[in-house]
Amino acid sequence: MAERKHREAVKAPEAVKVPLFSAARERVGEIEVAGAVFGRTGDKSILHEAVKMQMANRRSGTASTKTRGFISGGGKKPWRQKGTGRARAGSIRSPIWRHGGTIFGPQPRDYSYKMPKQAWRRALCLALSDRAANGKLVVTQSLELPEPKTKAAKAMLEALGLKHALIVLGEGEETFFRAARNLAAHKVLLVAGLNVYDVLNYDEVLMSEPVARAIEARLKGEAPKGEAR
Repeated sequence: MAERKHREAVKAPEAVKVPLFSAARERVGEIEVAGAVFGRTGDKSILHEAVKMQMANRRSGTASTKTRGFISGGGKKPWRQKGTGRARAGSIRSPIWRHGGTIFGPQPRDYSYKMPKQAWRRALCLALSDRAANGKLVVTQSLELPEPKTKAAKAMLEALGLKHALIVLGEGEETFFRAARNLAAHKVLLVAGLNVYDVLNYDEVLMSEPVARAIEARLKGEAPKGEAR
């Protein structure tokens, strides 16, 4: 039923216009990007499914309890079966005894699972479209620094008016990556690591125009052969 709702989403426009800013947050123009990626609408319950999957995949699954078979001792019958007046018992490690084993306790397991690729791509497009529609997507001409200094990256982000941003970087922006990765209020990701949870978890999304084009190509299915999707 939910999948049918996703299929019945309103068709996205062919292209949407996104403001283009300088490093000082001055509007220098606008760019046209694919509406299927940055202008999508539809049932947003799929965002919940995507975030739930990501959170499940991050679980370590190491919770472990000891059943009676894992507890030392208890090999000898505490007393004979009959004649003592006590309840019959076969082991001091029985789950109903103090210091006994645990019944049906958690054991190490893998919680991870995967969504269909098309559903995941749709959720990521919806998340990016939400940020674009609400003015939370900041696209700049470039994200370049003369040297990888955290102080310089912080000053640039402050000039852009960003306080809690997801910064998406691509090829040729390694200097900014090294400069900004230590900033606690922000998170830096490469294009290949872009995901629904982080887009929704941060107030703004920052990227350069080349990165916006790379995301556009990747989510429209035009990524080069071998690139992760």
